[in-house]
Amino acid sequence: MKYKRVVITRHGSRDVLQVVEDNLPEPQSGQVRVKVLATGAAFTDVLMREGLYPDLPGVPFSPGYDIVGTVDQVGDGVSTPKVGQVVVAMTIIGGYAEYICLPAQDVVPVPRGVDPIEAVCLVLSYVAAYQMLHRVAKVKRGERILIHGAGGAVGSALLQLGKLKALEMFGTASQRKHEFVSSLGGIPIDYKTDDFVQRIQELTGDGVDVVFDGIGGSYLGRSYRTLRPKGRLVNYGFSSTLGFKRGRFFRLVSSLAQVSFLNLLADGRMSVFYSIALDKESYPDWFQEDLNALLNLLSEQKIKPAIAYKIPLIEAVRAHELLDSFGAMGKIILLCGNGLDNGCNG
Repeated sequence: MKYKRVVITRHGSRDVLQVVEDNLPEPQSGQVRVKVLATGAAFTDVLMREGLYPDLPGVPFSPGYDIVGTVDQVGDGVSTPKVGQVVVAMTIIGGYAEYICLPAQDVVPVPRGVDPIEAVCLVLSYVAAYQMLHRVAKVKRGERILIHGAGGAVGSALLQLGKLKALEMFGTASQRKHEFVSSLGGIPIDYKTDDFVQRIQELTGDGVDVVFDGIGGSYLGRSYRTLRPKGRLVNYGFSSTLGFKRGRFFRLVSSLAQVSFLNLLADGRMSVFYSIALDKESYPDWFQEDLNALLNLLSEQKIKPAIAYKIPLIEAVRAHELLDSFGAMGKIILLCGNGLDNGCNG
């Protein structure tokens, strides 16, 4: 039996993505095979496509950081999950596929009654937001935060989770996303026309307690300047490295160096780099705990992921066009045609 998947054939622009057919994989001992219902298309996939993500396998390979699907076969020694159970998983690579084999301990059951598409939105964007808020920045009720890219998948997750902590929230976004940011409880700042450092001072008088910066580069120093005493800067990405064919590796290394340098200032403020993949490897129990906590919040309707687009898997190039242009408000979902309603939009 054959199945379809999308692969990165070489590193570069979105035209390197191709749909291929392979023989259906068989689960090994300790693994489950998941019939994928949907996978998220995220900025991390763009970094992989461009060859900027660490520890990538050789091409060709399938990107895809998170999946939701139904267990359709189990390997030897697997008692849970059961065949037919709906599960989510953080795959890091491989999610752009109709089927995937994963270690049984890496999949998390989706509670009954929870929308599978909303569930897959939690795996990367919401777990990252939750961990940055609670594990890294350790936010306290009522603190002020600044979110760069507040209209994106992680940004909108930070806004929803921050609202539960009654945080005072500011978010940089393009003008067309301001209404969206406001609807989630944030005060929008137009990064194209406003100096966000100056604007934060005007709006607050003395700055913010935490900045969540997924841009890196020159933003880091400016983000640091918005912090109050004992403030925390959390850098979790390097979107500023894209679009520079020359020197983008330098920009990435420079961003990491800036995070380290800022800590040498010893002025009571702190900067830290966050990676969901590294944290999952170092603290595997955290990921399970935090994802289950988020699934409970979803089942209790205390959070509702913003889904920008639902696009068929075979049109992954179109999803990457949206990612390249930072055009999505919320999460982009790729539907694999394995039983979900393909009510695609956008």
